[in-house]
Amino acid sequence: MPLDRRKFLQTTTAALTSSTFLRAGYAGANSLGEGPLRVAVLGSGLRGQNHIRVLLTQPEVEVTAIADIDPEMVRRTHEVFDEAGHDRPTVYDRGPEDYRRLLAEATVDAVIIATPWRWHTVMAVAALRAGKYTGMEVAGAFSIDECWELVRAQEESDTHLFFLENVCYRRDVMAVLNMARQGVFGELLHLEGGYQHDLRAVKFNDGKQPYGGGVEFGEKAFHEARWRTQNSVHRNGDLYPTHGLGPAANLLNINRGNRFVGISSMATKARGLHKYIVDQAGPNHPNAGVAFKLGDVVTSMLSTQNGEVVVLHHDTNSPRPYSLGFRVQGTNGIWMDVNDSIHIAGESPEHQWEPAATWLERYDHPYWRAEGELAEGAGHGGMDYFLIKDFVRVARTGIAPPIDVYDAATWLAVTPLSEQSVATGGTLQSFPDFTRGRWMDRPADFATAEW
Repeated sequence: MPLDRRKFLQTTTAALTSSTFLRAGYAGANSLGEGPLRVAVLGSGLRGQNHIRVLLTQPEVEVTAIADIDPEMVRRTHEVFDEAGHDRPTVYDRGPEDYRRLLAEATVDAVIIATPWRWHTVMAVAALRAGKYTGMEVAGAFSIDECWELVRAQEESDTHLFFLENVCYRRDVMAVLNMARQGVFGELLHLEGGYQHDLRAVKFNDGKQPYGGGVEFGEKAFHEARWRTQNSVHRNGDLYPTHGLGPAANLLNINRGNRFVGISSMATKARGLHKYIVDQAGPNHPNAGVAFKLGDVVTSMLSTQNGEVVVLHHDTNSPRPYSLGFRVQGTNGIWMDVNDSIHIAGESPEHQWEPAATWLERYDHPYWRAEGELAEGAGHGGMDYFLIKDFVRVARTGIAPPIDVYDAATWLAVTPLSEQSVATGGTLQSFPDFTRGRWMDRPADFATAEW
């Protein structure tokens, strides 16, 4: 159901009248009464452990159960609870499907899913149907049918799905969103972003540590290299689109007065992963004979109903510094994060870049202005603090999340659509309208709660 923005702001404002509520992040009537929000985490790998650390710092939150079949990750997760001085959770570890037993018998109000990609949707569907407020980690979908399945599960349940795209909460991204909403860039025209991250030491390791040390993947590897690298073997498209796409979608009010209508993608040849194996272990290593399908750089262009263009980059197989490559260009100015630069017509030196820091500080988003110090050390530069805080806020009250199932389906769909486009020479693919026309009058509510 569309969220009534006026009512939403009224309830959040009323709930945040004291500093106690400001710090706790409550909004509206507490649907859980006076009790804590009881959370289960499905998948307690390094990402799941990070979520648990932040959850354990939130007032009135208890992490009461986890589901994970890896004994080493369960051991490490127990250490997280011990270090935080919290009781250890109940562990569901009888096999890959034991999360269903958790959903059936554990006393939990909400779940966070941080498992390997192929489990995200199936677990989210099960959690929604079990009536749990559901937070789902990001990736890309494996099919458009999967996206529709997620939408149907949400619409048939009496709870909500929160798509946990943390980059939407990055400090500079939120400041730029604040600037755009105040018209600093004029009318937006062209946006860029992506996932440009050297993941070779994530896709391969020695089977003993999560990052590097060898060139193993699959059963001989540890952590993400056990499953993530297989996607690079078999798939060619933008496999991880949402870090770049989420902020762009918020800036353009996608699914809230605007929508994506088409996408065209192309991929370079695949060379980086093979070269990495040969450089690290020599040409005679068994993995040197693997034919990787994923192009080293995948570029997608997305068109919108309102006439903007978004360019996405996926670049994970080559040596390069980390960058999401954001560019926000409007009729009155441009911001780029690669060189932390900005130019605003009439205020910046003519035909010159200037450092973005002064502008970002001036337009620092109210979330960060109020609680930036509290976010320090929360992971990913503090953005995870605001992500989890927002999750706790909406899960406690049962209201619609700021990044909902329609956003999830739309952003996830980039992956199968880009795969189809790459496979057919960059042909234009049409975007499904997962809102079924409701995008025309849904309010743009991301990051408008009165914290």
